[in-house]
Parts: sequence; C-alpha cells; structure tokens
Amino acid sequence: MVKETYLHEKHLALGARMVDFAGWHMPVQYKSIIEEHKNVRENIGLFDVSHMGEVFVIGKDSQEFLNKIVPQDISKLTEGKAVYCQLTNKNGGLIDDLIIYKLKNETYLIICNASRVDEDINWMSLNQKGYNINLDNQSHNLSLLAVQGPKAIDLMHKLGYTANQDSFTIIEANLMNIPMYISRTGYTGEDGFELLVINEYAEYLWDKLLEEGKEFGIMPIGLGARDTLRLEAALPLYGNDLDENTTPIEASLTWSVPKDKFEDYNGKKVITEQLQNGTEKKLVGILMLDKSIARHGYEVYYKGEKVGIITSGGISPMLDKNIAMAYVKNIKEICTGAIIQVMIREKLHDAEVVKRPFIEKRNRIKIRR
Repeated sequence: MVKETYLHEKHLALGARMVDFAGWHMPVQYKSIIEEHKNVRENIGLFDVSHMGEVFVIGKDSQEFLNKIVPQDISKLTEGKAVYCQLTNKNGGLIDDLIIYKLKNETYLIICNASRVDEDINWMSLNQKGYNINLDNQSHNLSLLAVQGPKAIDLMHKLGYTANQDSFTIIEANLMNIPMYISRTGYTGEDGFELLVINEYAEYLWDKLLEEGKEFGIMPIGLGARDTLRLEAALPLYGNDLDENTTPIEASLTWSVPKDKFEDYNGKKVITEQLQNGTEKKLVGILMLDKSIARHGYEVYYKGEKVGIITSGGISPMLDKNIAMAYVKNIKEICTGAIIQVMIREKLHDAEVVKRPFIEKRNRIKIRR
C-alpha cells in the first residue's frame, strides 16, 4: 500500500503531478521543475517532506548509544545543535545518512531518509543491547515542512519568528499558536527552515505559509526540483550516491568524520584505515561538454578504460548545463580539469571533472551576537 502524507489532498488541489516515491505518493512537480527550482534559488519554496522519518532517542545512555552507531562525535553536540552524519554498518558502509539534533540532555532527534526508516530502526534496535535508551519512532505522527530560499527568513519574520538561529540548530517554539520544532536546515543549498509539527497542524500550516508567503514569491515545490536543487549543491542522495557498500570516505564525506574520536563505532576500523591509506574509488563532480545528460548507472571512461559509474545526473537550471556526480578510480590523473567520457546510448560523450558544489551554497548562516 502506498502511503500518503497529511498534505496529500492539498497537493492534488494544487494540480500537482503525483508519483510513487520510497513507498509514498508524493508531488513531483506543480508547474515546471525548472521554474520551481529557480524560484527556490531566487525567492522561496515550500516543500512537503513529511515522508522523512523522525526517531527520538531518549535515555541516560543516549549519547553513548549514538556514538556507537555513527562516526560523528556526538559528545561534542551541545543542546539545540544539529550534525550531519552517517549510520554505518560493521564494514563502514552506509545504512543511511542522517541529521541528528540534540534537543536536550538525554534526548535526541534523528531525521532519516524515507526509504530507509525501517532499515534504520532495525539496525538501531540490533545495536541497542546494553544501553539504557528508548527508541521512539514518531514518523507516523509528525509532518515536516521545509521553507527554503533567500526570502525564507522574511516569511518567518512575518509569521512572528524572532529567534537568532544559526545554521544547523533547532529550537522548540510556538509559531502562530502552533507548537513546533524549527530547525535551520534543508536540502537545497539555500538558507531555510524545516518545521516539524504533529499531523493535525500540517494543513493549516501549509495554507498559512502559502498565503503569507505570496509577497515573497512563494511556490510549492515538488520532488523534481528538490532533486535538481540538491544536485547543484552536490548533496548526496541515498540510493544513488550512497549505499551499504560505500563508506563516508569514499563518498567524499571525510569532513564529517572526526579523526580524533576516541569511542569505537561500527565500521571504525575500515574507515580509519581509509583515512590513513586512501580509497580505491572517489566521488567527483562532472560537467558535460555537450547537451547530453549523464544518468544514474551510466559508465564513465578515461583514456578508453572504464573507470567508474554515474550516481546522479541531470540539468543545472542555474548554469544551463548538464552536471553529474560519479564514482571513479581514485587515481591522481582523474582530477579537477581532467577530461573523461560518459557512455550514453553506446556513444562516448566528453565531460570535465569539476569542483563541487556546482554552484555556491548559501545555507551557512552565522548570527552575529
């Protein structure tokens, strides 16, 4: 049975084209993907991301438990802060990538990918033995709305938001008489907020955001533009760029793996060895040099030899060019500026290895106090 979010009828009323995604019936677009994409970059977009999972970890051993299951050092996470991390298996492979928020002492919130909630809960339960914690999966009771774009802050202020909130933080608030968690996070590369509410407030909040956001050019945004936005920002997508056979180091997520973490965690031996000795593959950014589009699964060649595979690819509406990410052999010749080829319909097409992200990200906000 395909699941529906509490905003499903709202999407239908707005004329959204709906698709099945990760077991959910979700809007892929309301107008055109390019128009929606550019509106997020220039104004503001509203996303229903209620298909994501929300799991609370509560108890006196919650910090120690989280330190066991992720490479990030959760002991350094202070109240109200968030951290990007990965849920690793015994071999260092990625069961999922997560955001963990510390709500208060002994209480954490984990945001999981929609397609991996069951796998995540199962793995956490298997690792729970010996820890005094409670895993509370509230995914079915909560809705998550994302307000993204350079004018997101203007809309939030209009609605009564007054907090001085840095990126990757979370607060408990009462906005428009609605109790919610407000996090300054997102998946677009833009500044923005994610609003977590119990389901009964979802429709009212959605309508209010669209109504009050008109003066800022707000538009509802579907999964299509969500994907092109995250690709331009070079943000990985689980199932495309990340999987259980890929480690954080291979996925170019080394920045999110502390080298000085003392505590043991699943996959630490493999990950530490890769930090010291390197990897056989690496994730790179690619700019196509013609009008062709490199899709997930297409083969990558260098000097006539197959060296990798495309993980994510598509158009960059802001660059008006086609971009992609790919895993390739970790050799020094395949570096920024190198010319490689992508096999598309039995023909090789030239592409250039470029730095990531493909556009400047504007999501790092530091409040002056």
